[in-house]
Amino acid sequence: MATSLRTYVFLDSLQPQLAAHICTTCRGYYPVPYVASLFVEIAPGMAIHGLIDVALKQTKVQPATLVVERAYGMLEVHSEDKGEVRSAGDEILKVLGCTENDRIKPKLVSNTIIRAIEPMHAMILDRIRFGSMIEPGQSLFILECEPAAYAALAANEAEKAANVRLVDVTPFGAYGRLYMCGSESEVDSAAAAAVAALQGISGKESAPGKEK
Repeated sequence: MATSLRTYVFLDSLQPQLAAHICTTCRGYYPVPYVASLFVEIAPGMAIHGLIDVALKQTKVQPATLVVERAYGMLEVHSEDKGEVRSAGDEILKVLGCTENDRIKPKLVSNTIIRAIEPMHAMILDRIRFGSMIEPGQSLFILECEPAAYAALAANEAEKAANVRLVDVTPFGAYGRLYMCGSESEVDSAAAAAVAALQGISGKESAPGKEK
Protein backbone atom coordinates (compact mmCIF):
# COMPACT_ATOMS: atom_id res chain seq x y z
CA MET A 1 0.00 0.00 0.00
CA ALA A 2 1.36 3.41 -0.97
CA THR A 3 2.04 5.84 1.85
CA SER A 4 0.04 9.06 1.65
CA LEU A 5 0.78 12.36 3.36
CA ARG A 6 -2.13 13.58 5.47
CA THR A 7 -0.66 16.38 7.60
CA TYR A 8 2.57 18.33 7.34
CA VAL A 9 2.85 21.28 9.74
CA PHE A 10 5.97 23.25 10.63
CA LEU A 11 5.66 25.40 13.77
CA ASP A 12 8.43 27.98 13.97
CA SER A 13 7.80 28.73 17.66
CA LEU A 14 6.13 26.16 19.89
CA GLN A 15 4.04 28.10 22.39
CA PRO A 16 4.52 27.45 26.14
CA GLN A 17 1.17 25.80 26.88
CA LEU A 18 1.31 23.54 23.83
CA ALA A 19 4.90 22.59 24.71
CA ALA A 20 3.80 21.78 28.27
CA HIS A 21 0.87 19.70 26.99
CA ILE A 22 3.22 17.69 24.77
CA CYS A 23 5.47 17.09 27.78
CA THR A 24 2.48 15.84 29.78
CA THR A 25 1.38 13.33 27.15
CA CYS A 26 4.49 12.30 25.19
CA ARG A 27 6.83 9.38 25.81
CA GLY A 28 9.83 10.84 24.04
CA TYR A 29 12.05 13.88 24.43
CA TYR A 30 10.38 16.88 26.01
CA PRO A 31 10.24 20.11 24.01
CA VAL A 32 10.75 23.47 25.69
CA PRO A 33 8.85 26.64 24.72
CA TYR A 34 9.70 28.42 21.49
CA VAL A 35 11.57 25.56 19.79
CA ALA A 36 10.70 24.72 16.19
CA SER A 37 8.43 21.73 15.78
CA LEU A 38 7.20 19.51 12.95
CA PHE A 39 4.03 17.40 12.93
CA VAL A 40 3.63 14.77 10.21
CA GLU A 41 0.67 12.43 9.80
CA ILE A 42 0.51 9.66 7.20
CA ALA A 43 -1.44 6.59 6.15
CA PRO A 44 -1.02 3.69 6.68
CA GLY A 45 -0.02 4.09 10.30
CA MET A 46 2.92 1.68 10.59
CA ALA A 47 4.84 3.53 7.87
CA ILE A 48 5.51 6.31 10.38
CA HIS A 49 8.40 4.26 11.81
CA GLY A 50 10.32 4.51 8.55
CA LEU A 51 9.81 8.27 8.45
CA ILE A 52 11.01 8.97 11.97
CA ASP A 53 14.00 6.71 11.30
CA VAL A 54 15.18 8.78 8.36
CA ALA A 55 14.57 12.06 10.22
CA LEU A 56 16.71 10.92 13.15
CA LYS A 57 19.48 9.48 10.99
CA GLN A 58 19.81 12.51 8.76
CA THR A 59 19.26 15.39 11.22
CA LYS A 60 19.69 16.34 14.88
CA VAL A 61 16.02 16.68 15.77
CA GLN A 62 14.50 15.09 18.87
CA PRO A 63 11.23 13.13 18.81
CA ALA A 64 8.51 13.82 21.38
CA THR A 65 5.58 11.85 20.00
CA LEU A 66 5.16 8.75 17.86
CA VAL A 67 1.62 7.42 17.52
CA VAL A 68 0.40 4.49 15.44
CA GLU A 69 -3.37 4.33 15.11
CA ARG A 70 -5.42 1.72 13.26
CA ALA A 71 -5.25 3.69 10.03
CA TYR A 72 -2.91 6.64 10.62
CA GLY A 73 0.53 7.37 12.04
CA MET A 74 1.72 10.67 13.51
CA LEU A 75 5.07 12.00 14.65
CA GLU A 76 6.39 15.18 16.23
CA VAL A 77 10.06 16.20 16.16
CA HIS A 78 11.61 19.41 17.42
CA SER A 79 14.83 21.34 17.81
CA GLU A 80 16.08 24.76 18.88
CA ASP A 81 17.63 24.90 15.38
CA LYS A 82 14.84 25.65 12.90
CA GLY A 83 17.08 24.54 10.07
CA GLU A 84 17.35 21.05 11.53
CA VAL A 85 13.57 20.75 11.74
CA ARG A 86 13.20 22.00 8.18
CA SER A 87 15.80 19.47 7.05
CA ALA A 88 13.98 16.66 8.87
CA GLY A 89 10.83 17.61 7.00
CA ASP A 90 12.68 17.65 3.69
CA GLU A 91 14.05 14.17 4.34
CA ILE A 92 10.59 12.86 5.18
CA LEU A 93 9.09 14.38 2.04
CA LYS A 94 11.93 12.91 -0.03
CA VAL A 95 11.19 9.41 1.27
CA LEU A 96 7.49 9.88 0.54
CA GLY A 97 8.24 11.22 -2.93
CA CYS A 98 5.99 14.23 -2.46
CA THR A 99 5.97 17.91 -1.57
CA GLU A 100 4.42 19.86 1.28
CA ASN A 101 1.45 20.73 -0.96
CA ASP A 102 0.62 17.04 -1.34
CA ARG A 103 -0.75 17.09 2.21
CA ILE A 104 -4.51 17.04 2.74
CA LYS A 105 -6.08 20.44 3.18
CA PRO A 106 -7.63 20.62 6.68
CA LYS A 107 -11.37 20.36 7.07
CA LEU A 108 -13.08 22.12 9.97
CA VAL A 109 -15.51 19.54 11.34
CA SER A 110 -16.84 21.57 14.27
CA ASN A 111 -16.24 25.02 15.73
CA THR A 112 -18.17 25.80 18.90
CA ILE A 113 -18.00 28.35 21.70
CA ILE A 114 -19.91 27.65 24.90
CA ARG A 115 -20.49 30.77 26.97
CA ALA A 116 -20.45 30.71 30.78
CA ILE A 117 -19.90 26.99 31.15
CA GLU A 118 -21.91 25.26 33.88
CA PRO A 119 -20.09 23.94 36.98
CA MET A 120 -20.93 20.27 36.36
CA HIS A 121 -19.84 20.52 32.73
CA ALA A 122 -16.55 22.10 33.85
CA MET A 123 -16.09 19.31 36.40
CA ILE A 124 -16.41 16.59 33.77
CA LEU A 125 -13.89 18.28 31.48
CA ASP A 126 -11.46 18.79 34.35
CA ARG A 127 -11.51 15.06 35.02
CA ILE A 128 -10.44 14.13 31.50
CA ARG A 129 -8.13 16.97 30.45
CA PHE A 130 -4.30 16.92 30.29
CA GLY A 131 -3.92 20.70 30.25
CA SER A 132 -5.31 23.55 32.34
CA MET A 133 -8.50 23.26 34.36
CA ILE A 134 -11.56 25.15 33.21
CA GLU A 135 -13.49 27.09 35.83
CA PRO A 136 -17.28 27.50 35.91
CA GLY A 137 -18.41 30.66 34.19
CA GLN A 138 -15.55 30.75 31.70
CA SER A 139 -16.11 30.42 27.97
CA LEU A 140 -15.04 27.21 26.24
CA PHE A 141 -13.82 26.95 22.65
CA ILE A 142 -14.09 23.52 21.02
CA LEU A 143 -12.62 22.75 17.61
CA GLU A 144 -12.60 19.48 15.69
CA CYS A 145 -10.70 18.97 12.45
CA GLU A 146 -9.40 16.39 10.03
CA PRO A 147 -6.75 15.27 9.46
CA ALA A 148 -6.11 15.20 13.19
CA ALA A 149 -2.59 16.63 13.50
CA TYR A 150 -3.77 20.04 12.32
CA ALA A 151 -5.20 20.48 15.82
CA ALA A 152 -1.65 21.24 16.96
CA LEU A 153 -1.44 24.14 14.52
CA ALA A 154 -4.81 25.45 15.68
CA ALA A 155 -3.71 25.26 19.33
CA ASN A 156 -0.40 26.99 18.68
CA GLU A 157 -1.89 29.89 16.72
CA ALA A 158 -4.74 30.37 19.18
CA GLU A 159 -2.26 30.58 22.04
CA LYS A 160 -0.24 33.18 20.15
CA ALA A 161 -3.31 35.31 19.54
CA ALA A 162 -5.12 35.38 22.87
CA ASN A 163 -4.82 35.07 26.63
CA VAL A 164 -6.50 31.68 26.89
CA ARG A 165 -5.76 28.41 28.65
CA LEU A 166 -5.16 25.16 26.79
CA VAL A 167 -7.47 22.58 28.35
CA ASP A 168 -6.68 19.71 25.99
CA VAL A 169 -5.59 18.91 22.46
CA THR A 170 -5.57 15.59 20.61
CA PRO A 171 -3.55 15.72 17.36
CA PHE A 172 -3.94 12.07 16.31
CA GLY A 173 -6.70 9.63 15.39
CA ALA A 174 -9.60 10.05 13.02
CA TYR A 175 -10.25 13.64 14.15
CA GLY A 176 -8.14 16.25 15.92
CA ARG A 177 -9.73 17.99 18.89
CA LEU A 178 -8.91 21.21 20.72
CA TYR A 179 -10.37 22.66 23.93
CA MET A 180 -9.45 26.15 25.16
CA CYS A 181 -10.98 28.34 27.85
CA GLY A 182 -10.88 31.91 29.08
CA SER A 183 -12.88 35.11 29.10
CA GLU A 184 -15.49 35.56 26.40
CA SER A 185 -13.51 38.11 24.39
CA GLU A 186 -10.24 36.20 24.60
CA VAL A 187 -11.88 32.94 23.57
CA ASP A 188 -13.44 34.70 20.58
CA SER A 189 -9.99 35.91 19.52
CA ALA A 190 -8.46 32.46 20.01
CA ALA A 191 -11.20 30.81 17.96
CA ALA A 192 -10.75 33.27 15.11
CA ALA A 193 -6.98 32.66 15.06
CA ALA A 194 -7.36 28.88 15.13
CA VAL A 195 -9.86 28.83 12.28
CA ALA A 196 -7.80 31.26 10.21
CA ALA A 197 -4.72 29.07 10.68
CA LEU A 198 -6.51 26.02 9.33
CA GLN A 199 -8.04 27.94 6.46
CA GLY A 200 -4.61 29.25 5.51
CA ILE A 201 -3.15 25.78 4.88
CA SER A 202 -2.74 24.76 1.26
CA GLY A 203 -3.09 21.17 0.15
CA LYS A 204 -5.19 18.65 -1.67
CA GLU A 205 -8.88 18.21 -1.08
CA SER A 206 -9.68 14.87 0.55
CA ALA A 207 -11.80 12.48 -1.46
CA PRO A 208 -15.36 12.08 -0.17
CA GLY A 209 -15.66 9.16 2.22
CA LYS A 210 -11.91 8.75 2.69
CA GLU A 211 -11.47 10.55 6.01
CA LYS A 212 -13.47 8.26 8.25
